[in-house]
Amino acid sequence: MSKGMIWFLITLMSIAVIGLGAIQYYWIYSAIQTNEEKFRSDVFDVLNRVAEKLRSVEGTRLYKSSFESNNKTGNVEDDFEYKYLLRMLNETSLAERISLPELKLYLSSYLADKDITEPYSYGVYSTTAKGFVIQNGHYTVIGNNKIVIHSAHDEGLYNTDFKVSIFDSGSLDPGLLMIYFPSRSYYEPIQWVALTSLFFTMIILITFIYTIYEILRQKKLSIMKNDFINNMTHEFKTPIATISLAADSIGNKNIIGDPSKVDRFLQIIRQENHRMLNQVEKVLQMALFDRQKIKLNISDVNLHEVIKTAAEHINLQVEQKNGYIETFLEADPCIVQGDITHITSMIHNLLDNANKYSPEYPQITVRTSNFATGVNVSIEDQGIGMTKEQRKQIFDKFYRAATGNLHDVKGFGLGLSYVKAMITAHHGTVEVKSEPGKGSIFTLSFPYLQQNED
Repeated sequence: MSKGMIWFLITLMSIAVIGLGAIQYYWIYSAIQTNEEKFRSDVFDVLNRVAEKLRSVEGTRLYKSSFESNNKTGNVEDDFEYKYLLRMLNETSLAERISLPELKLYLSSYLADKDITEPYSYGVYSTTAKGFVIQNGHYTVIGNNKIVIHSAHDEGLYNTDFKVSIFDSGSLDPGLLMIYFPSRSYYEPIQWVALTSLFFTMIILITFIYTIYEILRQKKLSIMKNDFINNMTHEFKTPIATISLAADSIGNKNIIGDPSKVDRFLQIIRQENHRMLNQVEKVLQMALFDRQKIKLNISDVNLHEVIKTAAEHINLQVEQKNGYIETFLEADPCIVQGDITHITSMIHNLLDNANKYSPEYPQITVRTSNFATGVNVSIEDQGIGMTKEQRKQIFDKFYRAATGNLHDVKGFGLGLSYVKAMITAHHGTVEVKSEPGKGSIFTLSFPYLQQNED
C-alpha cells in the first residue's frame, strides 16, 4: 500500500468519524429541543388546568352560597349575579379564595398525568401585595409590599417562566400560579441515549486510531522486511561468490599442484563459510530469544579481558581505515556475572557499529566505570551520528539507517536489537547519546550479580 493511499484512507476515515459525530450531535440537540418543548407545553397545560379547576371550584362555592341565601329571598338568579359581582369588587384576600389541599391535589394529580416526576416548588403570587401568599402548601406572610426571598428555591420560583393567571383579568387580584423545577436538567431525559451514543462513538474512534496505527506499523514492518531480504541477499551473495571462485581456483591444474596456494584458498573458503554461519546464527539467536528459549550460562566475567579481546579483533579493520581504538579501563572491580559468549557478542557488535558508521578515520574510545550495583561500559565514536527519530528505532529488529538496497553499511539490522535483548536478559540497561555529525555513545550497564531464575 502506497503512502498516498494510506493518507487517502486516513482522510476518508477522518471525514467519516467527524461526519458521524456531527450527525449524532445534531440528533441529540434536536432531541433535547423537542423534549424541552414538550416539557414546557405539558407544564403550561397543567398550570392552566389547575387554574381552571380553581376558578370552577370558586364558582361552585359562590353558587351554593348564593343558592342558600336566595332560598330566603326567592330571587336566586338576580341575587347570585349581585353577590358574585360584589365578591369580585370587594375581595378580602387572594389566599382565602384558594384551598391549600385542593391546590396541592390538583397540581400533583395533573403533573402525574403528564408523567412529570421531577421535584418542584410552587406558589401563588399576589400582584397587588407583590409577594407569595401561598408557597409549597403553606400560607405565607408578606409585609409592606416587599418581596421576601428566603432561599435559592424561592428565587428560582420568583424568576420561573412557568406562570399563569388564576382568576379573570377583571378581578382586583387575579393572582399568578407559578411552579419551579430546581433539579430540572435538559439532558437528563436523554442522558442514557447520549452516553450510549458517546460510548459507541469512542469505540469507533479508538478502532479508527488503532487501525491507522496498525496500517502504519505494517507499512514500517514491510519496509524493514524488504530491507532485511535485500541486505541478507547481499550479505550471502559476496561470501558465496568468494567460495565459488576459491573452489574453482583449487580445481585449476596450476593451483592444485601448489600446496601453499591450495591452503590459501581453503582458508578463504573457511573464513567465508564462518562468516555466513555467524550471520545465520544471529538470525537464529533472535528467533530463539523471541520465543524466550535462550538460557544464559552464568559465570564470572572479567569485562576488561572481554573488551581487550574484542578491541584487538576489531582493531585490524579500524587500522585499514587509518583509525584507532583507545581504552580507558577504570572500573574496579570489573567482574560481573553473565554469559561470556553473549557479553562478548554485545561488545563486539557495538565496536563493529562504531567502525562501520565512521566513514573516515574511525576514532573509537572504550571506557569502563563503576556504579552502585555494577559496571558501565561506554563505547564512543566520532562517526555520522543519529537523529532523534533514528535513536527511537535503532533497537528495533531489522532497522538500519541505510535502507532499501543501499549497502554502503553492511548488516541485517539485527546487531543493536540483539544487544538490547541480551542486556535485558542480563537485567542491565543500554543507553545511547548521539547527534548527527558528532558521533554516538552507547553505554551498557551490567549488574554485578544475576538474579536466580528457575
